[in-house]
Amino acid sequence: MTADPGLGFGSKNELSRKGLAVVEPRPDGRLRDTVQSGEGGLPSSLVDGELECFVAHTPTYSEGYRPVNSQSDMAFYRDAYKFGQMTVGDRIDERLQKLGMSQAELARRVKVSQPTINALIRGNNTTSKHLHRIAAELETSPAFLAGETDNDAPVATAPSALEALTEKLDLAIVPELELGYSMGGGTTIFEQYEQKGIVPFQRAWLRSMMRGTVADLFVARGEGDSMQPTILDGDIVLVDTAQKDIRQQDRIWAVAYGDLGVIKRVRRTPKGSYLLLSDNAAVPPVECVDEEMQVVGRVIWIGRRI
Repeated sequence: MTADPGLGFGSKNELSRKGLAVVEPRPDGRLRDTVQSGEGGLPSSLVDGELECFVAHTPTYSEGYRPVNSQSDMAFYRDAYKFGQMTVGDRIDERLQKLGMSQAELARRVKVSQPTINALIRGNNTTSKHLHRIAAELETSPAFLAGETDNDAPVATAPSALEALTEKLDLAIVPELELGYSMGGGTTIFEQYEQKGIVPFQRAWLRSMMRGTVADLFVARGEGDSMQPTILDGDIVLVDTAQKDIRQQDRIWAVAYGDLGVIKRVRRTPKGSYLLLSDNAAVPPVECVDEEMQVVGRVIWIGRRI
């Protein structure tokens, strides 16, 4: 076997120049010692006995340093590099594409605004307190989204004490969101809003009230006096986002008017526009045309302290 001088095992390598004892392979696979300064090989101090299989199992240059040229090789190294460079937003976007889910759908499930998800994907926000809920909806783990592992499999967790209790009592937990739905002038809803807390409801009662699932529900508090006496300032309203089709006149809806969130009665006019009506007679109706109004959900329950 002729050693490759490019790898440092040539006839003038450092070991030979120093006159160290070296070994060379024989045709029969055995090794013989040499102490000749002009020959290449391995130091005999590295050899313990007869290494008959050494030559057969020693990789050649082409075996040990195989060039990366196949598509599978390129994909492996590209994916490895990509993972190291991916941000939280990249991983969220990758999971969305894999599951065929839109940003709007993820936002609805996590109960955050679509711009909140978009800000994460675009890199405007590098992390989120909603990461655990986002990971659950994307069928992966928070560690994967945070870049702490390349394993995108979800992590099985034991049910919490709250989950065990709600299961035992047949309760459903609905998030209370800090939306600031206005019953007066209105406040912006297309911004990051926070979960203030949770409100438990009996599942059987909810099933009789809602059209979709518990995941479609949220609780918010009204602000202002335009819906008095039906809804007072600070009252809790339960909104079902699965109900968006206005089929009956004068029901109470949570709607987006322009960029404002309001709780109003909605009436459709013969010409196809909508009137936003307040129960407070001192507040005049507002007419919405074209796509000025977007239905968020129907108010299906109102609660207050007495």
